[in-house]
Amino acid sequence: MAHKNTPPAKDDKHSATMQKGTLDENLTDDLLNEEDEDGDTKKKKKQNILERVKDTVRQRKRSKSASTQRYVPIAEIRNDTVILKNGGLRAVILVEPLNFNLKSETEQEGIIAGYQQFLNTLSFPIQIVIRSTKVNIDPYIDKIRARANMFKNELLKDQSLMYAAFVEKLVDVADIMQKRFYLVIPQDDNPPRKNTVTQFFSWIHTDDSSAKISQRNQRFQQRSILLRDRVNLAQSGLHNVGIASRRLTTQELIQLYYEMYNPMSSQEQKLPNDLNTERLVI
Repeated sequence: MAHKNTPPAKDDKHSATMQKGTLDENLTDDLLNEEDEDGDTKKKKKQNILERVKDTVRQRKRSKSASTQRYVPIAEIRNDTVILKNGGLRAVILVEPLNFNLKSETEQEGIIAGYQQFLNTLSFPIQIVIRSTKVNIDPYIDKIRARANMFKNELLKDQSLMYAAFVEKLVDVADIMQKRFYLVIPQDDNPPRKNTVTQFFSWIHTDDSSAKISQRNQRFQQRSILLRDRVNLAQSGLHNVGIASRRLTTQELIQLYYEMYNPMSSQEQKLPNDLNTERLVI
């Protein structure tokens, strides 16, 4: 079989390459011609190469595109909706599980048949997420301490505060876990047909701009209605199976993604409860 020789790429004076901080062809030529030069010249060229590499690293550190927020596909969260940088919308439904093993054989068959019918009624893709996290008992502890401060009897007050400290320490030492089940409902104008690798690199290069923000805001109201219809369809299908569900609010979505992107720091640094999550009308 004959192979055609591919012509070499044209030289564009490496303007785009030098902007990204990569080494140009002259630098490569310096490395290849080192054997034909004396020791002093080699030493000077090595120092020159090191300086150019250091300048490249400094430019990358100063670059705005190196921010970690650039790799997060989420643009904003409002109106109980996750808005992606590529224009997609996502709604998250919290699903209450049921114990399948405790059901009778007839009930199990009914649940399976209902779940099959639920999947057949869907005309869009869904994502099922199972998340294991540590039990958050902060609201319970705060409630006990608030009631303890209302007691006039000092003995009851001290006993209540001691009980709150004991439960807090017990959960921390025992590392008690809980499972949460979520159903993610998407709404995309043109769902991209990409493989996993292509989708990953598209997220990396998802740079937000004022034009994209304006375009998202213009069509948000219309697309949010389509997303709401999909959420209602999914919730009614789950209800027919006997599974309770509800859509997460803006505050709950912020808390969820904050904990997912910051699994360690979210245990120590809690989000305030007074975030401005009022519905935005455009």
